[in-house]
Amino acid sequence: MIDPSDLFKQVIPIVASDRCGRSLSQLCSPAKFNEALALLEASFCPVIVTGFYVPSAGAPETDGPPGAAVLARTLQRLERKVALATDRWNAPAANACCQALAVKAPLVAEDPEEILDMDPDLLVFVERLGRARDGRYYNMRGEDISNCTAPLDGSAGSALQKGIPVLAVGDGGNEAGMACLMPHMGEVLPEFRSCLSTVPSTVALPVDVSNWGAYALACLMSCREGRWLGHDPEEERAMLEAMAAAGAVDGVTGSNELSVDGLGIEEHLKVVARLKEIFDNFVMGNDNNRNAERNELL
Repeated sequence: MIDPSDLFKQVIPIVASDRCGRSLSQLCSPAKFNEALALLEASFCPVIVTGFYVPSAGAPETDGPPGAAVLARTLQRLERKVALATDRWNAPAANACCQALAVKAPLVAEDPEEILDMDPDLLVFVERLGRARDGRYYNMRGEDISNCTAPLDGSAGSALQKGIPVLAVGDGGNEAGMACLMPHMGEVLPEFRSCLSTVPSTVALPVDVSNWGAYALACLMSCREGRWLGHDPEEERAMLEAMAAAGAVDGVTGSNELSVDGLGIEEHLKVVARLKEIFDNFVMGNDNNRNAERNELL
């Protein structure tokens, strides 16, 4: 049988190879994926929080909602009572992705207590801003965007105090939950140190594009379950088209286009297809090994 730990080594070059040049994904490791999976597998009522606004474009960005929707549907397929949440600035993009995957629309919240009122046993942040050491919210350009960011990251500290674990997926270091990567995060992003998130988590998963981190988790959960729980390239395209129609923009270019974090749609379709290929090879390898074992017994 294929060693499951080998799967992490196959996934990391696809989703955490520092393709975007932000350096944070250098801190990714098989151990972090394993810890993240353990939290997801132990949860029955997870709440996924997403949404990152681009004030210069007056629109939400395309990274975050697709990953949140895919992860939510993956957990639904495992019969978990999962819910999504965002704020009013990012609701159009989150709603578009949920509709594309037939996932229940997210709660639109303005206060972190609204997140905890959903009675989660796990909080998951996928590309959601976390406050910096001065209590403000900053994008990757170092711009203060506190006036268009609801303080939903505040639910992380409250959850941890109540014994509720927190999983964070991010790609820049300014996202909720990334603080548990310190001090190494500050070492790889020294010029961005003042903007880095101080919001804690139980496990933080640093990747190239936050969506990809969520897609990778769906792939790995599929391998453990023995059936595909994630999405396909056609659904990836459908989500990006739905977000574009809703006015969402690429967070790097600021343009309303079929791209995420400066990478065109073809790059994202390739990532989705390669993750599905990892799953297919894993299942095929296990089936071949089982057949060989049966033949030896005959």
